[in-house]
Amino acid sequence: MSGLLVGPQPAGERLLLKEFQALDPAAGIEGPHDLRIAKGKVAELAPAGSLEPGEGETVLAGAGRLMVLPAFFDPHVHLRTPGQEHKEELASGTSAAAAGGFWAVLAMANTQPPVDAPELLGALRERAGREARVQVGFFAALSAGLAGKSLAELVALREAGAVGFSDDGRPVASAALLRDALRYQRLCGGVIALHEEEPQLAAGGAIREGPTATRLALPAIPAAAESAMIARDLELIGAEGGRVHFLHLSTARSVELLAQAKERGLAVSGEVTPHHLILDEAEVSLSNTALKVNPPLGNEADRRALLEGLRSGVIDCLATDHAPHAPEEKELPLELAPMGTTGLETAFAALYTELVKPGLLSLARLVEALGCGARLYGIEPATLRPGAPANLCAVDLEARWVAGEDGWRSKAANCCFAGRQLRGRVVATLCAGRLAFSRLGVEVAA
Repeated sequence: MSGLLVGPQPAGERLLLKEFQALDPAAGIEGPHDLRIAKGKVAELAPAGSLEPGEGETVLAGAGRLMVLPAFFDPHVHLRTPGQEHKEELASGTSAAAAGGFWAVLAMANTQPPVDAPELLGALRERAGREARVQVGFFAALSAGLAGKSLAELVALREAGAVGFSDDGRPVASAALLRDALRYQRLCGGVIALHEEEPQLAAGGAIREGPTATRLALPAIPAAAESAMIARDLELIGAEGGRVHFLHLSTARSVELLAQAKERGLAVSGEVTPHHLILDEAEVSLSNTALKVNPPLGNEADRRALLEGLRSGVIDCLATDHAPHAPEEKELPLELAPMGTTGLETAFAALYTELVKPGLLSLARLVEALGCGARLYGIEPATLRPGAPANLCAVDLEARWVAGEDGWRSKAANCCFAGRQLRGRVVATLCAGRLAFSRLGVEVAA
């Protein structure tokens, strides 16, 4: 387990996953298998039905129908700790992650106070080691207090365990500040993760500029607010070097710019969220503030371009941007409600339902994109290979369920997919060989 992550220690118990359909695209593993888990690792991978349970070994039965996958990795969540534990906390947020099939998440630094000091980061990592149900890594703020005026202590924060630096929730408005950050990043490592939004173009906007904003008479954010900032920052990256990741891409032009940057050989990557792949601005209504997200949902052309970018690999990975809010905040009128949707518990099912089942995205690419974000931060993705940490999830591809009908593991209910009929469901998640979540009737270790 990478030192950048903290959370549950490898389990001592022995598990046997018997007669599962296994799929690990990166390892070339596909088909019916048994898996033995011991000392927190995948001890054996064998043809289905060939492994028999040993003394004291707990058996999870796949019945030849359930599928076992490398567990997922979410490089972009908001756990609201410290300071806003009424919205989410480490235990609830990581329980939601486990229910969604994730073995690890990376938490953003826009907390209260922001994670901009080594002492605060160290205390947060210690707390996660006690409370988290899955592995957690933490971003540090790029700028002191997220104010965008001066750099945070990037070198010291990296030494204290920061996976990278981000003012997510706020753009880096100052080109000079970003240039300085790129120079420090080359010195200390880590990744600079950018929320790309030109603040003057976006100021006061509630949803994406387009027919829906006009019809609802809402202040709008043009698509160029994102792509103009990306274009500026790519010029700086080209001049200074540095390793940069673009958060939650939402426009067709952003995908084009990322593709061009990769062709130039720049050290850049990008992510996309399930909601930007599945939904568009035409679905926004005054009555559903869960659809008010940042960046706003784009139009159908944007959505198609994002999907093609993910299929082709121009967009590297999926991230939920899990953003829990208190009920009273999201019950405000759309123009006043905060931006953000939860997504850890629905990511796999929503994408499987809306993209894989209709044939728009292969299951193999979905599994890969839900896990490979780890590598962008120097962390090994989960795998089914023997000898690897047992970070696995089991899914029932035939399950039909309504999102939210059984409540949420997250403290928040502001999920943009709430009430939707979904296909495919995570039924168990192992983190370092420990059952972090199960619907299979097996008691989960405390």
